[in-house]
Amino acid sequence: MTSAQSSAVAEPAAPGALEVLHRVFGYDSFRGPQQDIVEHVVGGGDALVLMPTGGGKSLCYQVPSLVRDGVGIVVSPLIALMQDQVDALTELGVRAGFLNSTQDAGQRRAVEAAFLNGELDLLYLAPERLRVESTLSLLDKGDISLFAIDEAHCVAQWGHDFRPDYLALSMLHERWPDVPRIALTATATEATRGEIATRLDLTRARHFVASFDRPNIQYRIVGKSDPKRQLLNLLRTEHPGDAGIVYCLSRSSVEKTADFLSQNGIPAVPYHAGLDAETRAAHQSRFLREDGLVVVATIAFGMGIDKPDVRFVAHLDLPKSVEGYYQETGRAGRDGLPSTAWLAYGLQDVVQQRKMINNSEGDDAHRRRLGAHLDSMLALCETVECRRVQLLAYFGQDGEPCGNCDTCLNPPESWDGTIAAQKLLSTVYRLLHERRQKFGAGHVVDILLGKRNDKVQQFRHDELTVFGVGADLKEAEWRGVVRQLLAQGLLAVEGDYGTLVLTEASGAVLSREREVRLRREPEKAAKEPKQAKARKSEQVELPAEAAPLFERLRAWRAATAKEQGVPAYVIFHDAVLRQVAAQRPATLDELGAISGVGQNKLAKYGRSLLDVLEEE
Repeated sequence: MTSAQSSAVAEPAAPGALEVLHRVFGYDSFRGPQQDIVEHVVGGGDALVLMPTGGGKSLCYQVPSLVRDGVGIVVSPLIALMQDQVDALTELGVRAGFLNSTQDAGQRRAVEAAFLNGELDLLYLAPERLRVESTLSLLDKGDISLFAIDEAHCVAQWGHDFRPDYLALSMLHERWPDVPRIALTATATEATRGEIATRLDLTRARHFVASFDRPNIQYRIVGKSDPKRQLLNLLRTEHPGDAGIVYCLSRSSVEKTADFLSQNGIPAVPYHAGLDAETRAAHQSRFLREDGLVVVATIAFGMGIDKPDVRFVAHLDLPKSVEGYYQETGRAGRDGLPSTAWLAYGLQDVVQQRKMINNSEGDDAHRRRLGAHLDSMLALCETVECRRVQLLAYFGQDGEPCGNCDTCLNPPESWDGTIAAQKLLSTVYRLLHERRQKFGAGHVVDILLGKRNDKVQQFRHDELTVFGVGADLKEAEWRGVVRQLLAQGLLAVEGDYGTLVLTEASGAVLSREREVRLRREPEKAAKEPKQAKARKSEQVELPAEAAPLFERLRAWRAATAKEQGVPAYVIFHDAVLRQVAAQRPATLDELGAISGVGQNKLAKYGRSLLDVLEEE
């Protein structure tokens, strides 16, 4: 669906747009709001596009660039991926190039000459290059069809991936007022969207907002106990041999988790800013080109990765915001096939994130914004309702219970935790006001459970009136109470040791003026996760007898990709090979009728692919 600013009924596609879509990309029709966006930009209009990862954002500027006269200039922060993006377009027969800091002077001169001679359809630039006068002068001398500002959320100061260089891009309209601009991102709330429009001088642009729903992704959030072991179990039981991304908060966790997986037979490599550029590039290249590799990374990895067959994204630490979480989980299942978004979440995550906010640089307003982002993320973790409905609501969209996330498959209970909350808050209060002491969650829980350990006895906390009043709950349950009170702002942490303190809202609970509802994890065994729904248009049922052929086609693709030095998906996506295996085309015409097989790829690989089919 487009936003209210977009027409309810899509207008006819621009002359030539459908022909380009079919001839170059091998598709018979546009998907969702793509056609309306393409028509608008081809007609010279500015656009702000929000479309989930895998929704086909790139086509929204690639097709207009090929239809309009001139060269499409794509501003992207993804320097490490520009070569792969250009290689993918070259495979389609599109004349593409890039200018960035990885090239030597000779390579840059060759690309600049191609641009000036009209020998390019698309040119990729990093945003910092537009702050260099020589680049601006170069663009002045050429014929520009449009400016595409990819990953536009990078301009949002309070978004999840702020890049200062993006702030200068408002000058595009000032310097080239007649060239249409299209800004694209996968995630932005209404507030972030407004900030993007203001900072890029796109306040008069037409907004297109596709549905944020990714029905093929199954969202699951589990209680954290031994997260590396929990992750290993997930990969062994549900994703053996699958490619995936695991996110950790610290570089140390990244290294330890990658080592742990490797030692347990899961091919895994680390990726974080502390590694040298050559190692990062090598690990990224392996991930793009190999099947079944797991990358363990900080959030520095993944933006712009066009690998379609990432089957899972796992988080071993709590993301800082729902926007960041959605952006990261969206890197799974770009091909529309069933995929998993899995997060391990516990009390320490909440304590750690609250401490980071308290100690962050910036003014109170900045900390409040960080706190609001975290509160929304905690609400998603603690909900007893459908995760997908909660996720869509964050982005201002309605949804129905999906029947496929963990809370739908195995609903948790909501219980009246008011008395439990009063007991815990009373313990913190008595430590603060009777003893002038502050302690962390573990010690407070020990007091509630009546444990006479060395620390309790050392501070004579067994003499407190609250000692042992919490024997009705288990230790894990009390930690859940602490976590949820922190999530609801009824309890806070302070200092380097994460000691517990009361908040302004605590008094209403202690005075019985406020009820506290808490989430209780279901004790019954969880239902076996069923496969996430896939996009019907892209999910091809593969008959059992076609499976061996599909694997032979994948082996042919892997060998071809290795020979050409490009990622396998650049040759053909799995979804295309599944169609080929299921339909078994016998001629080039039949092969060309399969969705995703454009004319250039048909000419380049058609005969070779048919030879594989004839081997049976």
